[in-house]
Amino acid sequence: MGTTIERLSVNTIKGLAMDAVQAANSGHPGMPMGTADLAYVLWSEFLVHDPVEPQWPNRDRFVLSAGHGSMLIYSLLHLTGYPLSLDDLKAFRQWDSATPGHPEYGHTAGVETTTGPLGQGFCNGVGMALAERVARQRFGAELCDHWVYAIVSDGDLMEGVSAEAASFAGHLGLGRLVYLYDDNHITIDGTTDISFTEDRAARFAAYGWHVQTIDGHDHAAIRAAIEAARAETDRPSLICCRTHIGHSSPNKQDTSSSHGSPLGPEEIRLTKQGLGMDPDAQFAIPDEVAAHMRASTARGAEARATWTEQLAASPKQADWDAYYATPSVDDVDWPTFDVTEKGLATRKASAKCVTAISQAVPGFLGGSADLAGSNGSTPAGAAAVTAGDFSGRVIHFGVREHGMASVCNGMALSGMRPYCATFLVFHDYMRPACRLAALMGLPVIYIYTHDSVFLGEDGPTHQPVEHLMALRTIPNMVTLRPADSTETADAWRAALARTDGPTAICLTRQGLPNYARDGAGGDATQGGYVLKDADAALKVVLIATGSEVAAAMEARGRLEARGVGARVVSLASWELFDAQSAEYRAGVLPAGVPRVSVEAGRTFGWERYIGADPAQGAAVGLDRFGASAPAKILSAKLGLDADAVVAAVDGLLGA
Repeated sequence: MGTTIERLSVNTIKGLAMDAVQAANSGHPGMPMGTADLAYVLWSEFLVHDPVEPQWPNRDRFVLSAGHGSMLIYSLLHLTGYPLSLDDLKAFRQWDSATPGHPEYGHTAGVETTTGPLGQGFCNGVGMALAERVARQRFGAELCDHWVYAIVSDGDLMEGVSAEAASFAGHLGLGRLVYLYDDNHITIDGTTDISFTEDRAARFAAYGWHVQTIDGHDHAAIRAAIEAARAETDRPSLICCRTHIGHSSPNKQDTSSSHGSPLGPEEIRLTKQGLGMDPDAQFAIPDEVAAHMRASTARGAEARATWTEQLAASPKQADWDAYYATPSVDDVDWPTFDVTEKGLATRKASAKCVTAISQAVPGFLGGSADLAGSNGSTPAGAAAVTAGDFSGRVIHFGVREHGMASVCNGMALSGMRPYCATFLVFHDYMRPACRLAALMGLPVIYIYTHDSVFLGEDGPTHQPVEHLMALRTIPNMVTLRPADSTETADAWRAALARTDGPTAICLTRQGLPNYARDGAGGDATQGGYVLKDADAALKVVLIATGSEVAAAMEARGRLEARGVGARVVSLASWELFDAQSAEYRAGVLPAGVPRVSVEAGRTFGWERYIGADPAQGAAVGLDRFGASAPAKILSAKLGLDADAVVAAVDGLLGA
């Protein structure tokens, strides 16, 4: 295995993993034990980091994509001097502890990303590597000179999202990306022979990766493989490491039972005896191991000091500071839209906003999943990122929606302001990554166009029905569905102002009128506001989003002609509206006045605003799939037009 201090260090990592999982009576001891050799060599000899400044910009990134083996990274963080105490390790998986079951970004210092669902960390690392290449080209190696490392598992490689990101990384030639593949031949259900028998090395070679195969417990082989991978600066590297899950456990090594269950007191005792450790000592850390592991961070402290001096002396410091600064909406020359400008789709209004933001916010970059023209996601005059030139602002993600969203998370974790785009119906393919962006509080922006059945003839496979509600169910996600071009600019203002979570902007394919404001105050940045108040005595409030505001406005005109006072409220964002004061919300939606919601999607959930009493509230929506037909035909056939809104009001008030 190596020298005495190497053996002691690896055994200490294994012991901490066994003891913490046993104390919690929950967790995954096998993976940390099987990868302790890999992690030790990487952290003690290669990883450049500094526990004193965990967020130092030019640090190397380490991603534990196999996040179930979280005791591996917690042990390493403790041993190398991060603010993670031995008591924190003893509180593994307990309420309010700093050592949750899977690593959580922002919760534990030194954890670079939240890796729960397999494959996500793999893809986040690709995003980090892309961010490194973009920044390296802009600022030079003096200011951007770091590596991205990860330990990935069989499960990571089985998940389809990792295939998307691996293909993308190979296409762009993302060097400085080194993944150690924990090839332990075991899954929860048994050996990999039952489900995963392809040639993984050949697959990644076909993606354009540099691939090596080694003994994952041989320190010399691990060391040589990492050095060889670091020489491959123009393509990513996968090191296939043949390891043994539960390594050193006499009865549970190479068994699926060591994956997700404590080894048990007797097996831990036998394992420690075999390793020459005190079988009666728990959470034991020899003094020489603590000193050795903490000494390994000296190169990181030195590198950080040098980098800080270089930044201070660099003529690019102002550019660096601007690039990574929190953007200000006041710096953007926002487009304006005249009420006489009819028929502009909100996706086209959004395209003007994307261009305006890109001209003012240097760290704003992104692209589409092969739908750039349809999504309006390309800033005017912007060049594309390519394998040979990373100076562009446009990223061609290809038809890889899930990978796209996961890569954007990695870019956001690297300090950039990424956005990505596709049709709203394909949010289904992105949802796991969107959820993690919300969990981590990452300000990723999603452009979702073709936001309703009114995209027309493509039919129900491409017509989103449940997707708006699905987005609204994600905690810490802000969803905006603007009603016209002016609201679209408001939506982008709100999205750019967010620093603590992602934003989805849902946009139309079809043209919409641009409305004159009623002068009552408020706009889409507040989520909801009075777009047009009643002329006659107020009898009903019509609450609509997006393109259905047009149906509500037409219905209001008909109702007012009959003497029925109708107010139209544009409710672009539930989340932003709910964040307003109670007084403001009551002023927009007065109590005691019947309400009708209008949205081309599921009505489930609208009880939040129209109430549960059918005598006081009604929902005009779509509780079925759409159909293939022109938009105007769909509007009438599916009951989403002004006739349907007037009928709903008549049903409430009595014709």
